[in-house]
Amino acid sequence: MTVSSLAQAGILAAVPAAGCYLTFSLRSTETLCTDLQALAASADGEACVVGIGLATLNALNVTVDGMKEVAALTGVGVSSPATPAALWCWLRGDERGELLHRAREIETMLAGSFELQQKIDGFKHKEGRDLTGYEDGTENPEGEAAVAATLLASEQPGLAGSSFVTAQLWRHNWREFDQMTQGAKDDCIGRRQSDNVEFSEAPPSAHVKRTAQESFTPEAFMSRRSMPWSDPHGSGLMFVCFANSFYPFEAQMKRMLGLEDGIVDGLFNFSQPQGTAYFWCPPKSNQGGLDLTALAL
Repeated sequence: MTVSSLAQAGILAAVPAAGCYLTFSLRSTETLCTDLQALAASADGEACVVGIGLATLNALNVTVDGMKEVAALTGVGVSSPATPAALWCWLRGDERGELLHRAREIETMLAGSFELQQKIDGFKHKEGRDLTGYEDGTENPEGEAAVAATLLASEQPGLAGSSFVTAQLWRHNWREFDQMTQGAKDDCIGRRQSDNVEFSEAPPSAHVKRTAQESFTPEAFMSRRSMPWSDPHGSGLMFVCFANSFYPFEAQMKRMLGLEDGIVDGLFNFSQPQGTAYFWCPPKSNQGGLDLTALAL
């Protein structure tokens, strides 16, 4: 059985038309095992991708190699706050009403052990662009390269096909963005909005230069599955990336913050991260649902 066939299918699948991100804090451990088993039985890994936070692993007294808590980072006049959570579900589908009802079912199912911390509704914009109009995830690895960068190929029971996910909420400042010229916007990203083509004369602060995955040592490849979001309080990008470790995200984030060379990523001119959380995504079970062998469940 291949590593990719063991993974939750939504991890490597294209971004859906609609998405809903649920993050939970740990309420009680009394029914934790049975609630997780119920979630594992109901989640197919495609319509619902599940990530488990360190607080839940600690409550179960189990360790997943590579899993850790996210740390807040402060850069050159900018920052990336940490908002850890115990559990994460990414609901994927075609219609927002459908996801609303599925979210309600999951919240009810988990109510004994988990409390809903945040709910973010995402959606696909045009052919897969951020709300700013720039295409997101252009440099994602593909095929076997994506499998190698994204999934664990461990021989330890319950780990093969699993992945680590970073979820980071960005809020756009539209007043700042709207005041920028088209050239200034393109310089922030390092691609022309009109045709998504990189241009060599972009400044060193351009996002594509800050995050060029092959420019790190070791290389920092990951699979981005981000979606725009909007609610009455604002809008922006729900940045989501899957990888076989947290190194790719951390390496890129530190450079974006200017911690490597003092140059801050152009994204910070009009957008700010509101919080970041880390999770481990278990593999699928041969019997359907998710495989929680690594959690001794």
